[in-house]
Amino acid sequence: MAGIYIHIPFCASKCVYCGFYSVVSTSQRDAVLTALKQEMELRRDYLGGAPIHTIYFGGGTPTLLAPDEVAALLADLHRHFPVAPDAEITMEGNPEQLTPDYCQTLRALGVNRLSIGVQSFHDPVLQFMGRRHTAREAIEAVHNAAAAGFHNISIDLIYGVSERDDRRWADELQRLATLPIQHFSAYALTPEENSLLYKQIQHGRHAPVDEEMATRQYQQLTDYAREHSFEHYEVSNFARPGFHSRHNSAYWDGTPYLGLGPTAHSFDGKSRQWNAGNIAQYLHDIAEGQDCAERETLAPADQYNETLLLRLRTRDGLDLQALASEFGEQRRKELLAYFEKEVPQEHYTLTKNRLCLTEAGLWFADGIAGNAFVES
Repeated sequence: MAGIYIHIPFCASKCVYCGFYSVVSTSQRDAVLTALKQEMELRRDYLGGAPIHTIYFGGGTPTLLAPDEVAALLADLHRHFPVAPDAEITMEGNPEQLTPDYCQTLRALGVNRLSIGVQSFHDPVLQFMGRRHTAREAIEAVHNAAAAGFHNISIDLIYGVSERDDRRWADELQRLATLPIQHFSAYALTPEENSLLYKQIQHGRHAPVDEEMATRQYQQLTDYAREHSFEHYEVSNFARPGFHSRHNSAYWDGTPYLGLGPTAHSFDGKSRQWNAGNIAQYLHDIAEGQDCAERETLAPADQYNETLLLRLRTRDGLDLQALASEFGEQRRKELLAYFEKEVPQEHYTLTKNRLCLTEAGLWFADGIAGNAFVES
């Protein structure tokens, strides 16, 4: 099986924390949509005919697309790729676009999962972030989606924001219990290098992120999830049983995927390739019949390191027998020796050849994996 990601690079405005590629001008909207259709034709064989089990519209703000534009893209995807009848089709969206009519139209077009960029239920925090919606509009958007027949609704939240103390964060988490959602993702505020927040911190106009606050609020988050029967199945992701994001889980499992649109990345199991990082170059490349801007074949050491990084972020962790089969018994022994010597015992479990990080260990997942990386 395989997945497809489509990057819609347009936003109504830029959020203070955002490091993803997007533009606020829609002057090239028609050109990008035309290029996406051409790219589907150009790269229809990239996944080797594997059934497409997930489609994900990300961005940017995909819900800036008109219904007929969404319909056209979905029709082209079905024309060029073997989309499975039960494929998970996700649309990222902002609350201000998710009106009752728009939600109903998306559902009628075959979109069956929404990922709503709520970020906070506290208006001062939303204003700091540069979000265009209010807390009330966020709540209304979730209810609009449920009323339209969406039974797989996810929201995004951001914690570790200095404009929100621990008590307010606890109040926001309790708000989740009143909403008809099956999944939520929560991320620590991170000033990406090309974001407005990063520049504000560099110039002394905003305090650096408080890591101790972020750690405390992560603990509040995991406590809430456990008390309300949300499975903590990846560092930043929580779901009701049966509602894990199939698309994102495929990334962590190393499933091949095709990325379409400016900056989109693709992976065929052994190599990565990615599109140009701006619209002008992307349009030029597609017009010239170029299937990507750059590509990289992963050396065995890179594949091993990626396996550690991605699998250790998940609740299921690493199958050590599979690791040894793919990378050799010596790698398995070295990894176990590293854990026994360097990783606190309360941060991992080892049961029947499966190595998993604990709730406490997941907070340090990237560092734990990174310290086990090999060079060759």
